[in-house]
Parts: sequence; C-alpha cells; structure tokens
Amino acid sequence: MFVVSLTYKVALSDVDQHIDAHIAYLEKQYADGHFLASGRKVPRTGGIILAQAKDREHLDTILRADPFYQADVADYDVMEFEPSMFAEGLDALNG
Repeated sequence: MFVVSLTYKVALSDVDQHIDAHIAYLEKQYADGHFLASGRKVPRTGGIILAQAKDREHLDTILRADPFYQADVADYDVMEFEPSMFAEGLDALNG
C-alpha cells in the first residue's frame, strides 16, 4: 500500500486550471481499484492519495497519467508501507 503526498509548486489559480481533468483521472483510478481514498490537504497546499498497486513501478506509471503530474503543478512524495492493523470493517484491505 502507498501514501502519495502531492505538494503544489504553483499558484492555486494554476492548479485549478487542471482540476477537472485531475478529478476525472481520480475517478478512473478508483474505478480501476488503484485508489482507496484521496483529498485535499488542509490548508490547501496539495493532496493525499491512499493507493494500492502491485509495486512501486506500477504506481509510478499510474501517477504519470495524472494531469497534475503532466502539467508539472505538483511534486509527488510516495511512501510505501505494509499495514499490519486495521480498523473494524477495513480488514478487506489486508490482501
């Protein structure tokens, strides 16, 4: 499992030019089963994605398709972890 932290490197007005395409990208990744949760950081300096992929290389390929990545509006910090405990109801993530 992966935690992806996006940090905007341009003004929000520049980020917002790509927001509709980014949302469509997120929706596709949810439909494909790659993303489990996502949202904006508070304050709005970027976002967080909880992702699953077969390996880091596969995730990197997925992230390169993000319109934010392609427009170079955000830096991506990826952390891989192996969950060992889950809240009730989330144990299905243990796979």
